[in-house]
Amino acid sequence: MHHFFSWADARPERVVLTQADSGQRHTAGDIARGARRLAQWFAAQGLQAQDTVAVLLENRREIVELVLAAREAGLYAAVISTHLTPAEVAYIIQDSGAQMLLVSGKTWPNAQQAVQELGVVAYSVDEDTPGVAALASAVEAANAAPIDLSGRPLGRDLLYSSGTTGKPKGIKKPLLGAQYRSQADPEVAAWMRNMRFDSSAVYLSPAPLYHAAPLRYSLRTLDVGGAAVIMGRFDPQEALALIERYQVTHSQWVPTMLGRMLKLPDAIKTRYRLDSHRVAIHAAAPCPVPVKQAILDWWGDILLEYYAGSEGCGTTLITSEEWRARPGSVGRAITGQLHIVGDDGQELGVGEVGRVYFSGGSPFQYLNDEAKTREAINERGWATYGDIGYVDAEGFLFLSDRRADLILSGGVNIYPQEIETALARHEAVDEVAVVGVPHEDFGEQPMAVVVLKPGFAASAETAGAIVAQAAGQLSKVKWPQRLVFENSLPRLETGKLLRRVLKERFRQAADAGHDVRSAMAQKT
Repeated sequence: MHHFFSWADARPERVVLTQADSGQRHTAGDIARGARRLAQWFAAQGLQAQDTVAVLLENRREIVELVLAAREAGLYAAVISTHLTPAEVAYIIQDSGAQMLLVSGKTWPNAQQAVQELGVVAYSVDEDTPGVAALASAVEAANAAPIDLSGRPLGRDLLYSSGTTGKPKGIKKPLLGAQYRSQADPEVAAWMRNMRFDSSAVYLSPAPLYHAAPLRYSLRTLDVGGAAVIMGRFDPQEALALIERYQVTHSQWVPTMLGRMLKLPDAIKTRYRLDSHRVAIHAAAPCPVPVKQAILDWWGDILLEYYAGSEGCGTTLITSEEWRARPGSVGRAITGQLHIVGDDGQELGVGEVGRVYFSGGSPFQYLNDEAKTREAINERGWATYGDIGYVDAEGFLFLSDRRADLILSGGVNIYPQEIETALARHEAVDEVAVVGVPHEDFGEQPMAVVVLKPGFAASAETAGAIVAQAAGQLSKVKWPQRLVFENSLPRLETGKLLRRVLKERFRQAADAGHDVRSAMAQKT
């Protein structure tokens, strides 16, 4: 059985959570006691199974405790990004129907609008936050008779999409029935097997816990008897130091983090012992082939890459060995079955590019948005995250792009990622993004936005050299017509590229940067 409380009582002294920035360590007994008291308190406040509490906190122990408490009390926990504006926080609290909001001294300013407009009850996990009641004092004061929670379903997270397009959407998954309090969650059992976790795991989470993977992996690590080390914020050298200091066995990254660690000077990269590190997981955004290759050469074949989403409608996984044979693939389906579907709704064959669907995954719905739920699930009941790709003869998935990022040029579908991969091979290119900009004849044409590596100068010659090298790998219709140099690309902290920000910027400035058509023409 894999539940945190089931083993925490037997081994209360085991350290299960370390806050990397403060060095504070918390035992299983501390966390279990705190979570159970909170679960009782939630119930005593009149919260019923299926109700929702909202959590707006920086990366700290209390997130884990509150989500465990919500699970025990049969509640949904809406864990909200600390990067949102007060209006966006208020939108999520209203949309999720949260009846209670938990904040800290740091996040309270962003929550006040929600409290004023919606009248939601707020408590702070810090004692001395002006204008809001302290959670610890409230829990302390309420010594009601114990409430039997054993008949309630198990609660879970209610996470909101990052809102790369439009308003964030809540992803609501059905709760597990009360019988799962005494039997293993099949999802956790499959995860242990696929991601190679067991009770000896020490999991490093360098990312914010309001994202699905860091939150779920941290909780599952505790469920199976392991320990989690949580960074307040990612720092490339500190991450390596933590692997050595805490003998980290498992870690999870986004490609931007891997890229930043690779850029550390060799003297720093070789300073830390990484021999405890046996599984490094990455996802959330496409990893450039050269970055992944360099990490494999440094860390060895310990990388596991998966493709999934908070909706949980399907997952693919690829090992390092499999990836070396098929660079760029995100693997084969481990939950659900893969289907590639054309614009006409028909299933496509091997090597044909279309929308990626999964059948047989777990059910979900977008909260208060039937239209978006209908859009994600086709008439056969297959569900999609909205990405485009193809499957090879062995069933390995290669992603091309998101539907929204497609460039339509003269009636031809152009996938930015293919052009980006070709441009990224040039030695001067650190990062690259390709977007469609308006063109009077073709409707749209590809523009490349490039961040240079140190030591390379932004010039017409450099621009020409970068596109000329890529010309041989791309058909003419895919050649970028213009190239712009920028100091950085707009990204979410997950590393996800905010392509629409670039699209909006260059829609008005389609003639920005360098005209590289002549360099391309000379190449042919």
